[in-house]
Amino acid sequence: MTSTVATEFARKIRNREVAVGYWVVLDSPVSTERIARLGYDYVALDAQHGLIGYNGMLTGLMAIDASQQAAGVVRVEANNATAIGKALDAGAVAVIVPLVNTAQDARDAVQAAKYPPHGIRSYGPMRSALRVGPVPAEADATTLVFAMIETPGGLANVEEIAAVEGLDGLYVGPSDLALAIGAAYPGDPAIKDEFEAALKRVSAAAQKEGIAAGIHNANGELANQRLGEGYTFATVASDLTHLEATAAQHLQRAQAR
Repeated sequence: MTSTVATEFARKIRNREVAVGYWVVLDSPVSTERIARLGYDYVALDAQHGLIGYNGMLTGLMAIDASQQAAGVVRVEANNATAIGKALDAGAVAVIVPLVNTAQDARDAVQAAKYPPHGIRSYGPMRSALRVGPVPAEADATTLVFAMIETPGGLANVEEIAAVEGLDGLYVGPSDLALAIGAAYPGDPAIKDEFEAALKRVSAAAQKEGIAAGIHNANGELANQRLGEGYTFATVASDLTHLEATAAQHLQRAQAR
């Protein structure tokens, strides 16, 4: 039986309603569970650049589900059927697929996430059966697929990518996208205008096709800004960077004279 959290999250995303999430890179189920109870619509586990292996992904998704509030999302390590299938079988409601350069890349991602006859996902819902249902059609109806736009090819082909049948949304990786358009480093002010134009192009492509537009953000203020600029869901990042920043702030206050 499909969980209420999964169904509601899929509904919000597909209706282009606003959703706010949090980004997790640490293999720390206890802290992930506490974050998931704060009221975020989703918590995303980073299996590409995060410090999370398969067991960390599994226990992280269990921690998120324990909140009975947030949906579990995984950025998979690669655009292939094995990585996508394992994340979904572990209980992810949505997958964020990196390095999508073409419409065919996006079709491959959708195919990997859907059971036959609509895709090639292998049947073995070891844990997802508890969260999104064991019936393939029910799982397909709830499972979301987001294509990351973060490369020169992805940006150049974003309109064609957005039009791929079965794709639920585009997701901007701002650091890589900035580098893709010529930044010397993420946040480089020299390409600010080009970067903002690229963000508008991505959100416009998603809006035209009626799919969600998501983006990664360093903080809540920036997430709020992007939601006001046409993005429909935004992630705040991340547990590791926020832990370090908070510890540094407390140290400065303790040492103040």
